[in-house]
Amino acid sequence: MVDKYLVGVDDTLSVSVWRNPELSVTAVVRPDGMITVPVIGDVVAVGKTPEEVASDIKERLSTYIRNPQVAVSVTQLVSNAFLTRVRVTGAVVSPISSPHRPGMTVLDAVLEAGGMTDFAAPDQARLYRKVNGKIKAYAVHLKQILQKGDLSTNYELLPGDIISIPERSF
Repeated sequence: MVDKYLVGVDDTLSVSVWRNPELSVTAVVRPDGMITVPVIGDVVAVGKTPEEVASDIKERLSTYIRNPQVAVSVTQLVSNAFLTRVRVTGAVVSPISSPHRPGMTVLDAVLEAGGMTDFAAPDQARLYRKVNGKIKAYAVHLKQILQKGDLSTNYELLPGDIISIPERSF
């Protein structure tokens, strides 16, 4: 199941009112969570789906226009940018926070971070993932992946995943 997108601060919304181009606008969601629509003024957008925002605008416009048809779409996703990143931290050459790409694996992300340092504990790495609102840790055996071709822990990454590679204790 895919979660519905919730509008956030700094997202850009396109509001289209059918047969009323003077009421159609493109608006950036302000820090107070609002956008401004001609005639009706400020409308809460943050934390709502685009469909919910459209419904609110339609309801308020119905005072002025008979049966308004309103569509709201997100034309620029800014608030979601950090939620869809993959991060690699710890004993890597260059810790990263990079955009998630479909098909991306643990090995892809570690290589993007420049690989492990000489002090890394490759078989103690962990993948942290939010599952049903809780953080779950998965063992990642990077030494097995790199030296033996055992891809059983080369998990496909999801947006928001964090890979942590600790240093060895001497």
